[in-house]
Amino acid sequence: MTRSSQGQSSGSSPHRYSPVQHHDDSSDSDDNSESTPFAKHSRVHLYQQPEEDDELYPRVSPGADLWTTFRTRIKYYVPVFRWLPHYSMDGFGHDFIAGLTVACLIIPQSLSYATALAHLDPIHGLYSAFVPGIIYSIFGTSRQLSVGPEALVSMLVGSAIAQQQHAIGSTDPKTALAIGCIITLFVGLFTFFLGFVRLGFLDSVLSRALLRGFITAVAVVVIIEQSITLFGLKDLAEEDGIGEQSSTVEKVAFIFENFSHIHTLTTIVSFSSIFFLLSFGSIKKRLTKVPFLAFIPEILLCVILYTILTGVFRWDKHGLAILAPAEAGRLQLPSIPSAPEGVPVRSLFGTAVLISIIGFVESIVITKQYATKHNYSVSPNRELVAMGVANIFGGLFQAIPAFGSLSRSKINDKAGARTQLAGFITALFVLLSIFFLLPYFYYLPKAVLAGIICVAALSLLSETPHDVKFMWQIQAWFDLGLLLLTFFTTITVSVEAGTLIAIALSFLLVIKTSTYPRITIMGRMPGAKGKFRPIKDYPGIAEHIDGVLIIKVEEGLYFANTGQLKDRLHRLEVFGDMSVHPSEEARLNPVDHVIFDVENMPSLDASAAQILLEIVDAYHARDIKVYFVKLRENSRELFVKSGLLERAGGERHFFRRTAEAMDHIERETLSLTESEVQV
Repeated sequence: MTRSSQGQSSGSSPHRYSPVQHHDDSSDSDDNSESTPFAKHSRVHLYQQPEEDDELYPRVSPGADLWTTFRTRIKYYVPVFRWLPHYSMDGFGHDFIAGLTVACLIIPQSLSYATALAHLDPIHGLYSAFVPGIIYSIFGTSRQLSVGPEALVSMLVGSAIAQQQHAIGSTDPKTALAIGCIITLFVGLFTFFLGFVRLGFLDSVLSRALLRGFITAVAVVVIIEQSITLFGLKDLAEEDGIGEQSSTVEKVAFIFENFSHIHTLTTIVSFSSIFFLLSFGSIKKRLTKVPFLAFIPEILLCVILYTILTGVFRWDKHGLAILAPAEAGRLQLPSIPSAPEGVPVRSLFGTAVLISIIGFVESIVITKQYATKHNYSVSPNRELVAMGVANIFGGLFQAIPAFGSLSRSKINDKAGARTQLAGFITALFVLLSIFFLLPYFYYLPKAVLAGIICVAALSLLSETPHDVKFMWQIQAWFDLGLLLLTFFTTITVSVEAGTLIAIALSFLLVIKTSTYPRITIMGRMPGAKGKFRPIKDYPGIAEHIDGVLIIKVEEGLYFANTGQLKDRLHRLEVFGDMSVHPSEEARLNPVDHVIFDVENMPSLDASAAQILLEIVDAYHARDIKVYFVKLRENSRELFVKSGLLERAGGERHFFRRTAEAMDHIERETLSLTESEVQV
């Protein structure tokens, strides 16, 4: 083909441009499309916010008064006003049993997480189970989610408290409590902000490989840290300066160096309690046909058993450390925590941001899982708001951060929870334990609490072998490398560093992917003049057309993904494949015509339009003609306003199908060839 200037055309297009319409199925039957562009890109959203024309969300008419509008909106933003008026007493028995069952689990867990992980008094774990539990039942959209203290979150709080206390040289419990309350308040404020600005999509941003590496490492860190308590080496560790500020490697070295000094009674109690919990859990999994067995709270049984044994045989006099709460608890009046002297508040906010993101991602996965199972809608944005408000109140009432728990939510669902009332009932039982049951935990061994935490940490490791095996099976070396990077960073440096790596790399990967424009070079199928398919999908079958480059744009263009568009187009023009290294020699002949198939480009912004103008001008400067195929009506308006339509060559350079553009090019080339022969 002979190159010609873009302003000349001896042949006119037989088809005037007609924008692609969503109802036009026939126009693409002989092209790369077998269905309409809208059918191709439609997505089914399983988790949508409830529609306002739902029976519980009556539509607000334009002339509705303020009160009617308020009543409608309040049902949406405060779900308790939606489900409570329609609550049926037929479901109360199910919610009550579920609430009681979860309470038997969350009470000993709260004591364990507050004492052994957050390093605060046990009552603050109960506050975390009560206050956020009540608030979430009012604002939350999930019916099965159990909100309360979690091992991973409590670990992050305890690590932050230890670092700040070590920095200021303080061991005052009041300082630790103030730091914990400030973190909880910041977690609530930041989580609420994420929901307010509608950033509920964050759960889709974090890489599964990075999260799996981080969670696996945290589980290992928790087990190693609790091993000091399991072996009765806590006092010796404090004497040697081994504490929360120490690295995991230092703690492992300390355990091996002092293994001969382990406390025999503490070790027996620790590992017998772990054996009891694991064995009971295994029996429950095996005997699934015995329905009542699933509701027996093995953690509560373990706590009661060892508390009684310690009190009867007075193992505390033989060196076994016990919980020993002095008296019944009480609810504190809400107050805004003040920062201790010498503690930089900004550093606490950074920790709160990490806790907020990790906690929300864990919670929303559980929420969506049970929403799908029971066929109801949840909103990630409203979940963020609900958890934000729950933790704001938790910070005011001296609680540690609270998020959803998979194990407790699973029990809540199996026990028959039908509404958020189950969570409310759980919180009420926790309140009763605060007022009346706390003194009965006086002889509860701390070794048993450490054992409970180790069992919870082992559950975090349960999915790791499957994920690693899957990555190895499909040879996903990059994902496996990310998993190992996060794992070893968390183990060797710190939990905070591992959290930061997991979140930062996830965002960088998303940014890298979103800035990489999805375009494909098309080839003609042999024996079918009007059929074109991606060459990468049909290697050796779809053929390059000499002198013509057909580019299919696979997504909407905007400022973020057009920065590399020029470079990608150049590489496709020269090599025909993005996998070819730029240092290679050119593999395709020079082109005279470029066709852009924009069927799958639903929209473009001003930045993308400007980039396309520059691309068209660059092609014209090289005497290469540019054509557009299947341009949508909404994009055509911007093409006209920006001058892109006129710059590309006017209406005669816009076609409904790729085959029509090729016919036009072939006629034009034939006409030019005949003219040259006559001359």
